[in-house]
Amino acid sequence: MNILLIHQNFPGQFKHLGPALARLGHKVVAMTMKRMDPGVWEGVTLVPYRPAKGTTVGIHPWVGDFETKVIRGEACLNTAMKLKEEGFEPDVIVAHHGWGESLFLKELWPQAGMGIYCEFYYHADGADVDFDKEFPQTDLAERCRLRLRNLNNMVHFEVADRGISPTKWQASTFPEHFRSKIDVIHDGIDTNALVPNPRIAMRLAEDVHIHKGDEVITFVNRNLEPYRGYHTFMRALPKILSERPNTRVLIVGGDDVSYGSRPQDGQSWREIYWNEALPKMTEQMRSRVHFLGHVPYDQFVALLQISSVHVYLTYPFVLSWSLLEAMSVGCAIVASDTQPLKEAIVHNETGRMVSFFEPEKLSQEVCALLADPALRDRLGRNAREFAKQNYDLQSVCLPRQIEWVNSLANC
Repeated sequence: MNILLIHQNFPGQFKHLGPALARLGHKVVAMTMKRMDPGVWEGVTLVPYRPAKGTTVGIHPWVGDFETKVIRGEACLNTAMKLKEEGFEPDVIVAHHGWGESLFLKELWPQAGMGIYCEFYYHADGADVDFDKEFPQTDLAERCRLRLRNLNNMVHFEVADRGISPTKWQASTFPEHFRSKIDVIHDGIDTNALVPNPRIAMRLAEDVHIHKGDEVITFVNRNLEPYRGYHTFMRALPKILSERPNTRVLIVGGDDVSYGSRPQDGQSWREIYWNEALPKMTEQMRSRVHFLGHVPYDQFVALLQISSVHVYLTYPFVLSWSLLEAMSVGCAIVASDTQPLKEAIVHNETGRMVSFFEPEKLSQEVCALLADPALRDRLGRNAREFAKQNYDLQSVCLPRQIEWVNSLANC
């Protein structure tokens, strides 16, 4: 078949699927907004596209998001027209439609089966927005703007033949009349590469060496912010560090914002909550907290392998790959009992769950795990087995993804 993949930041969620389809003998073309020259990656032909303009200055703030998506959709369409002129006719189009690029491709190729990656449907209530009462959403205009952000989802569902969503909860955020089109298939975790390593050791600084068996807490976000529970974690830290005098804390994540709003005072969320915790810690406690920023993937895996307890917290929102990667490595996990996690974390079986809003309970749970190696070992083994059975890339997820793509050719 001829298969067209669309992802603003290719490969993104298609990093395994694209090469796998190419290895099966399909002609796979991927369109991306990344700045690059046309080329080939892992058997996939890369075709970049660029918007011709930016969002209109002074446009009504409620519709600015959709205008941006239309602009990107137009840019993608214009590049697709050139592909068509060169003779490329896709049998199947698979798009992460979240940025609007695939809005108009069915106008050009109505015969192609289209599948879209259904990551999230926006809600003013019952999901991420207004979940955390520390950041109340009282602006009626913001609720209206949020509702209009779903225009892109709605227009796509008029033309898409099928959807794919990585978790049941993410699929459940879409309206009932859309859900019958959505298949739940995770992107997949390479459990053969993400394995425990009892011999792992790391050097954090010239005089700081850590080994497997040392007390290490890990906390990983793309950016350190409230959406992923950074404030809750920092509020739990002083008690943990006080009760566990040999524990080191390794924190991965940047100072930017991936989700939600920015602080109003120009500081980063990292600074704000670190400064809040500082007065409750001695100098010796502070010295055991290591902010590592963004790290290369191999170092990230090593951090998980050396971890004694991994903490993952989130609003009701998109589930991070990092949680499932930590499970595959065999981490003992303490997680927030928010809805997206309940598909992977079963309390006292594949991890421990605590309220997102109770730092005291979080510190108690982490300290209890640090004091109980046998419990950590059981939870870690169970977590890895669960990841292998449900999220393994080669044996579970990729075969189902390929079957899903094949089904689009018959739509």
